[in-house]
Amino acid sequence: MAVRRITTRNARFQQWQALLANRNKRLRAGEFLVHGVRPITLAVERGWPVRALLYDGERRLSRWARELLADSSAESWAMAPELLAELGERGDGTELLAVVEMPPDDLSRIPVGAGFLGVAFDRPTSPGNIGTIVRSADSFGAHGLVVTGHAADVYDPKAVRASTGSLFALPTVRAPGHREVAAWLEASRRAGTAVTVIGTDEDGDMDVSACDLTRPVLLAVGNETSGLSPAWRELCDETVSIPMTGSASSLNASNAASVVLYEAARQRIAAAGGVPGA
Repeated sequence: MAVRRITTRNARFQQWQALLANRNKRLRAGEFLVHGVRPITLAVERGWPVRALLYDGERRLSRWARELLADSSAESWAMAPELLAELGERGDGTELLAVVEMPPDDLSRIPVGAGFLGVAFDRPTSPGNIGTIVRSADSFGAHGLVVTGHAADVYDPKAVRASTGSLFALPTVRAPGHREVAAWLEASRRAGTAVTVIGTDEDGDMDVSACDLTRPVLLAVGNETSGLSPAWRELCDETVSIPMTGSASSLNASNAASVVLYEAARQRIAAAGGVPGA
């Protein structure tokens, strides 16, 4: 196959550049840019369709990059280093980027069973917080994340980067609002798995350690500024709070989610006989 080269800011380069900053163009194209060895490796290992691989055409590539290019059926583009650096954003000597296809926003991508643990993030404004929650949810054994409402984009480069590759391991789905999630949970209940919706709130019904997180649970996390919306509060079966002993009255949304996910993992390990509960 002939080597494709880009040495000027042509139409194709501008198309990829738009994926960095323009959410609507990402959505229309159905693709997004992925930076970094671990995220790209996980995307490939988990079977995400890679549409193109962009690499520095003027340097000797690492063994990882050479093998990836040799094994992939994606289009390969040799780029001028200064153009690749613009797409890489960080100026850290990026040697290869991937253009990856978005999966459908279908809640059925998230498996619901007897041991279900999921997270719903309502109207997040920070893509970094989305990526951090994806990373924590993956780390603590959750089965999926739903991002609802008018929210930051799951495929924003900041979100993808903050997930450190966990986006490709954890099903993450965008939904218009709580109604779609409620319908999904009702379908799950009819299929035999009733999921308890537990919201995080500084004035919660109980301390998180007193809440049974070993049952099928969907953890609901609210907007960073205003918390859970009234509609989401109505959907919650219970709310939990995290004990605070310092001067802070609350935690960042992603930090709060991480604490509750850790507690869920701790309880589940203890229930399985892994370690005694604290």
